[in-house]
Amino acid sequence: MSSILTNNGAMVALQTLKSINKNLEGTQNSIATGKNVATSKDNAAVWAISKVMESDVSGFKAISSNLGLGQATTQVARQAAETTTDLLKQMKEKIVASQEGNVDRTKIQTDIKALTDQIASVTGAAQFNGLNLLSNNETTTAYTAAGSVEGSGTTSVLSSLDRSATGVVASDIDVQKQDLSTTAAKDDGALTLAAAALTAAGTAGANGTGSATYTINGETTTAGRTQAVMAGDSYSFQMNAVFGGSFATAPAAKQEAVYTAKDGDTQADVAEGLAEMMKFRLAEQGMQDDFTVSVGGTNGNEISVTNHTATGLTASAAGNVTLAAGSTVGGGLALLSELDVTTENGAAAALSAIEGLIQTGIDAAAAFGSAQNRIETQQDFVGGLMDAMKSGIGTLVDADMEEQSARLQALQVQQQLGVQALSIANQAPQQLLSLFR
Repeated sequence: MSSILTNNGAMVALQTLKSINKNLEGTQNSIATGKNVATSKDNAAVWAISKVMESDVSGFKAISSNLGLGQATTQVARQAAETTTDLLKQMKEKIVASQEGNVDRTKIQTDIKALTDQIASVTGAAQFNGLNLLSNNETTTAYTAAGSVEGSGTTSVLSSLDRSATGVVASDIDVQKQDLSTTAAKDDGALTLAAAALTAAGTAGANGTGSATYTINGETTTAGRTQAVMAGDSYSFQMNAVFGGSFATAPAAKQEAVYTAKDGDTQADVAEGLAEMMKFRLAEQGMQDDFTVSVGGTNGNEISVTNHTATGLTASAAGNVTLAAGSTVGGGLALLSELDVTTENGAAAALSAIEGLIQTGIDAAAAFGSAQNRIETQQDFVGGLMDAMKSGIGTLVDADMEEQSARLQALQVQQQLGVQALSIANQAPQQLLSLFR
């Protein structure tokens, strides 16, 4: 049946043309934006996933910049540590030369002092953006509520964002400070801590020979907390009181072996540092062959002293070692300021000390080299990860331009045919006029 009131053919043609125009609009938007999913209206689930991934990419861009800063800081520290090690090697040559009696030790001492000043200059300048990894003389260590110790002489470099079902967690690369400064420690603490900070036991032989063991326990803490070493704790061994002999007439500064704990030191670190100072004081008095000083024990925090002669070793007691809080923390190469090769004993003591100082420099350079290598590896990984994430986002939302081009051509042809079909359908009622002529 034909009707002039209802044109079914025109309605069908109109709906078809509207559908074609809608598809054509979508294709044109994809071509214009380059995306199949440009808004949440296009595909809410895919759009949401892509936005989360895009936020992660932005975060990793910031992480990449942060890793670059950390890499540069560590590289500066490594270069300074290697330079310091080279200077210490030069110093060793001077010290070895001073062992010969027929040399001008005064001039050699002048050279050693110049090298010490140069090391201080290198380590002082080894900072990047205000951070110097070769200086660790802070005394801000404090106990947490759980009894552990805050502050470990480290700096953290943000390295990753780890996403899981429960949220996002930041990961860090910790770079341990390696103190190579020449700042001298100072036993200026006003508080002498309880004897529980250390224990001692020993025996004395009839001829004056004997042995003693000193155990470094750390500070006495409040109830429920374990003993720990705190930055600024100064452990002092009274050489003249224990060994007597030539120490009794030595200058006051040479009658005492002092080690002040750095941020991050353990009880074993304190024992090692104090033992090295004890050996140095003995060598200064020409008594290095009379006593053996070693570090051992289950936790490496026991200092054992054995006397091989009748020079004298008094009965061991905790009073031989004192502990004071709030002292001035010294640098890792603080012993450089005490090297004095102008005397035979001083030259021998310097030779004994320089090996340990060189090892300190080597250890620091190696630690920074490892840290720098890890940071650079993480940089490469983060760069590759960002590329992979960008590629994944593109797979989800980007338009296939070849497909869109072909689709555009097809829809344009369909649009033209739809317009023509609508035009033909609109002319159908006019054909009814011929029935009434």
